[in-house]
Formats: sequence, C-alpha cells, structure tokens
Amino acid sequence: METFYHTTLKTSTPLGTLQLAATDRGLAQLGFIKANGDTSDMPFAFERVAGQESKWIESPSQMKPYVTQLKAYLAGELKQFDFALDLRGTDFQKKCWHALLAIPYGETYSYADIAEAVGSKDAFRAVGQANHRNPVAVVVPCHRVITTSGTLGGYGGGLDVKRWLLKLEGVNVNELKQSELFTM
Repeated sequence: METFYHTTLKTSTPLGTLQLAATDRGLAQLGFIKANGDTSDMPFAFERVAGQESKWIESPSQMKPYVTQLKAYLAGELKQFDFALDLRGTDFQKKCWHALLAIPYGETYSYADIAEAVGSKDAFRAVGQANHRNPVAVVVPCHRVITTSGTLGGYGGGLDVKRWLLKLEGVNVNELKQSELFTM
C-alpha cells in the first residue's frame, strides 16, 4: 500500500484553494478545488491511485516544503521549483510534462512546439490532452503553452487563472490574441 501525504492551500489569488499530495518520491498532485468542493478534474482521488489501494495522511508538516515554495512562487519571489516530482502517466504524457518543465519562466511555447520537442510534430492535440492531464499544475507549467495562432488555448484551472499565472511571470497577455473558442 502506497502512502500519500496531503494538504490544502487556500490562496488569495485566482487559483483559490489547491490540493497538494506527495509520496516519499516527490510531489504527485497539485490540483484546483472548485468553489463547490469538486475535485473530479484531479488526476487521482483519495480512494485509489492507478487501481491500487493507497493510504492518505493529512500532513501539513510533510507538505511544508512544497507549500513554502508554492507560496513564494505565487508572491512573485520564486521562478523555479527545486523539489522532486512523482509524475504518473503514460510515457507520452511524461515526455510532454518534462518538455513543459524546460519552458523558461515568463515565456510561452505553442502546443506544436511541445509536440516537436517530444518528437511527434503533428501530435499537438495529444500534447493538449497531456497538458489537461498534468497532475502537478503550476509546477509543471502547462499554463505557459498557448496555441500556434497566439490564443491562450485552454487550462484546467480556467482561462482567468492561466492569464493570472502568465501575468505573474511577466508575460504581456494583452499581446496574445483573445479568441478563446477552444477550451479544455
């Protein structure tokens, strides 16, 4: 049985309340808790992970290193996280997430750029789906990915959150096209 430590973080930002979970290997989940308490968009629930039983322990002390860095990032004081990650997904998803980690703070790449970076230049829609399944939002910066045409694309936390994160990093979102017909 695998043990997950977890906590919630209430922010005063558009991100709202976040749920964080980690194993001994690193941060495994950072997701948005909707205003109604819905966590259905998160990659895994407390009850089970990848079909196996798991033990979930609420532990603010175990989660403190992650929370501390996340708070510093949200305050504009940290540009790169340095804690370990426990990313779970398909091989393709993990390749995409590692490509996202290579996007510099304050820059945006397109879904097509990421597809090319992972060796599947025509798989930009699959890259979008991998972004949507990102288990560690914000830390694995899927918010830095926009469409080839320069629109925001989609974001699991909502486009207002994506805009806020990009502004936090110094991206001039006013230069991005404002068509938002496509959302994930």
